[in-house]
Amino acid sequence: MIRPAGSNHRPDRGPLPAARGIAVSALPDVRGRRVVVAMSGGVDSSVAAALLARAGAEVVGVTMKNFCYSRLPEESAAASCCSLEAIEDARRVAARIGFPHYVLDFEEVFGRAVIDDFVAEYAAGRTPNPCVRCNRLVRFPHLHARAQALGADLVATGHYARMVRGAGGRPRLLRGADPDKDQAYYLWGITRKLLDRTLFPVGHLTKRAVRAVAAELGLEVASKPESMEVCFIPDGDVRGFLEREAAAREMSPAALARLRPGPVVSTSGEVLGEHPGSAFFTIGQRRGLGVAAGAPRYVVALRDANTVVLGERDELLADRFELEQVSWIAGSAPDGGQAGDVLVQIRHRQRPVRARVIPRGTAGAAGATVELAEPLRAVAPGQSAVVYRGDEVLGGGVIRSALG
Repeated sequence: MIRPAGSNHRPDRGPLPAARGIAVSALPDVRGRRVVVAMSGGVDSSVAAALLARAGAEVVGVTMKNFCYSRLPEESAAASCCSLEAIEDARRVAARIGFPHYVLDFEEVFGRAVIDDFVAEYAAGRTPNPCVRCNRLVRFPHLHARAQALGADLVATGHYARMVRGAGGRPRLLRGADPDKDQAYYLWGITRKLLDRTLFPVGHLTKRAVRAVAAELGLEVASKPESMEVCFIPDGDVRGFLEREAAAREMSPAALARLRPGPVVSTSGEVLGEHPGSAFFTIGQRRGLGVAAGAPRYVVALRDANTVVLGERDELLADRFELEQVSWIAGSAPDGGQAGDVLVQIRHRQRPVRARVIPRGTAGAAGATVELAEPLRAVAPGQSAVVYRGDEVLGGGVIRSALG
């Protein structure tokens, strides 16, 4: 369902002021082309829309309503990207620049693909990455489908990533130019077909430059703080969210067991204390363990019997791991050559390491084994591992298990 957010074309306000240094040269020729811009109400997507409008595109702004913000605690609802405040911020930007803005209701599909999976993964002792799953299953496929319905063949977002053309016009996904804000990690699961019709107008800019453009254009979101939390848990209280969601849905006995108290043990089997539910912990966690063990201890395993296992830092090391749900946005897997041919990154902020990737399975059940040139700590099942060659994202997958 598409809900118009009012008439936003305001010719009486005059043209946007010329912004010194406003960067459109990195964009393809979009003059006269209709482009749907995903707008969260933040500065990045707002500047993405402004750059496209300045480059001559016919911009249509859309804000995705992914869940009902009334389900959130009142004090945190306003911080969500689906709040009325965020939608209003996006609408004001559209009115300021002079293009239409709509709200797209994705609540049902987002709930099934992202929120249900988030709860189920934690209840299974895994650590999901909802942003990756949203991009892969909701944001990009459904935005492109809605864009076609609106007569547009291009979709743009405010991600700090770059899409460039390789040999024969092949689309290539690269890291964003700002290493502190790069978001290409979260995009490994989208298809080449969708990447081919996607624009990242701020991917060649730094965050500082984006805010400067917004200020020069007089956009009210220029100094708006950015959210660092999961969009549907803006207060960061994962435990509280899981407890609320578990009470509202049917879950298996095994899943419910992980939400109840159980033992905390050492790797040698010594009982160290009790936890409130193993679903509230993740591999590598150090804080909030609720036990006094002298030397620093980390979560090294979450066992099926609702047991949290603590160990020393070096017990988190792994030099191999298995991937599932593998996808190669570059078009094909690496050739499985010697370690060091590619780089692998298992967290957004973590340093990538040299690795060898050995594809396994078929396209319908693709997997891979990753052999690391140096061991990594806290390889958590459920998280994403992304494969790079230089700055290019080759693909990635979901970590199934750590080995060694």
